[in-house]
Amino acid sequence: MVRNVGSRILGSLRRNWRVAVVAVCVMAFVWLLQEVNEGEILRLDSLAYSVFVAYLRSDALTPVMESLSNLADPVTLLVMLVIVAAFAPGRRPGICATLNLGLVIILNQLIKGIIQRPRPDGFRLVAESGYSFPSGHSMVAMAFFGLLAWLVWHYEKDRVLRGTLCAFFAVLIVAIGVSRIYLGVHYASDVIAGFCVSMAWLAFYTKAICPLLLSEEGDGQGGGDARRDPSRDGTGRG
Repeated sequence: MVRNVGSRILGSLRRNWRVAVVAVCVMAFVWLLQEVNEGEILRLDSLAYSVFVAYLRSDALTPVMESLSNLADPVTLLVMLVIVAAFAPGRRPGICATLNLGLVIILNQLIKGIIQRPRPDGFRLVAESGYSFPSGHSMVAMAFFGLLAWLVWHYEKDRVLRGTLCAFFAVLIVAIGVSRIYLGVHYASDVIAGFCVSMAWLAFYTKAICPLLLSEEGDGQGGGDARRDPSRDGTGRG
């Protein structure tokens, strides 16, 4: 009986994983928002400061963190968008990635303007302006590299390469978020909130928008290669 109930729950989660992702991300974001609105520094933020700022900062590591942070800067993203437009599968990969990134940036600015949390002060290694919550770099990293991971997962046939690239993008996203804490321009709660918003956004975007922009149907290119319509993915991941 218990085994059957467990199997049904797991099966339901597999079929509705996007709903589960959105629910978890929304709950985490709301909790962080409530804590931030109280005006106190979260225990999570203090712990992250102790680890990434007070303990790990060094002359050798700082350039690495600056380079990681720069991966989510506008110029770098523009270059990568051009690469995506040239080499990614689907009819309009460049438009798909650009629209995704543009909407996430707008969403980030809207939330920042509503919350208006000041940035950490007194231990920044780089100059930044604007509000702190949620982290724009973290949202952009999750949205952009998360979409690339989704594209790889749906279009790459080689399982080893697919898993390797997705793991690489996941590590890169986390590293960019950590770099913002290390550089002293964001609290850990800003970074986690940014990840949550973008993960929820990607769950919607990859379901509702990506299939419209990336489908090969009607292009006369055939559907026998790896460039298949993600909304018709035979693995059930669509």
